[in-house]
Amino acid sequence: MPARHKKISYQEFLHREYGFFRAPLAPEMDFYETIRTGNLRKVKALLNDPFHLKKGLGVLSDDPLQNLKYHLTISTALVARLCISGGLSQSEAYSLSDYYIRLADVARSPEEITEVHNEMCMHYTKQMQNLQRSTITSKAVRTAIDYIYDHLHTRITLDTLASVTNLSASYFSRLFKKETGYSVSEYILNKKLETARSMLASSSYSIAEISASLAFPSQSYFTNVLKKDCNMTPKEYRRKNAGYLNRIPIH
Repeated sequence: MPARHKKISYQEFLHREYGFFRAPLAPEMDFYETIRTGNLRKVKALLNDPFHLKKGLGVLSDDPLQNLKYHLTISTALVARLCISGGLSQSEAYSLSDYYIRLADVARSPEEITEVHNEMCMHYTKQMQNLQRSTITSKAVRTAIDYIYDHLHTRITLDTLASVTNLSASYFSRLFKKETGYSVSEYILNKKLETARSMLASSSYSIAEISASLAFPSQSYFTNVLKKDCNMTPKEYRRKNAGYLNRIPIH
């Protein structure tokens, strides 16, 4: 099998990218996407590396502290916009943005900048988590959604989720539809497509690799469902969106 078609998992894709010296765009966008989806556990893990010690930050100011402030401002603005796209109200998103940018402005050390950055990321993530789960009342459905987010790189079945939640498949299926408004298969497909769009727009991985990494049955199936979802083939979606994302000045 040619190297370019070697199968990768979405998790391997992230782990490999995070080792680069200059922070590449794909993991950066994945980090922000993790905030947007309200994945609190994953955000906590990704915040282990201090913001002020991050390598590869662009030079926006000759003053090191001011440079960090600029990058934090950019990050905060981007997180706010992505959370708005995820359903957070503009007033709440921009109020939080203003608050954390003001905190950054009066910070007196790199360590304080990291504290502000981490608090900002956690605050937005919690708001998005609350927003996404506001209509979900059962522990079973919450558990299933967490499982889906953590296993997008695999084939997820109704029987698997029923087993994870210790419910019968028929009862779990009805409960999931009642609380999310989607069937299990619709929800899984939507989340895989969201991730695929992010990877198309923010990475150089081939369409075949992205399709395989998210466990789509085939590349042609992936092309068909994406076209049905947004009226564009993967190649067309990448062409339209990659240029825009590459112009976003993020750290």
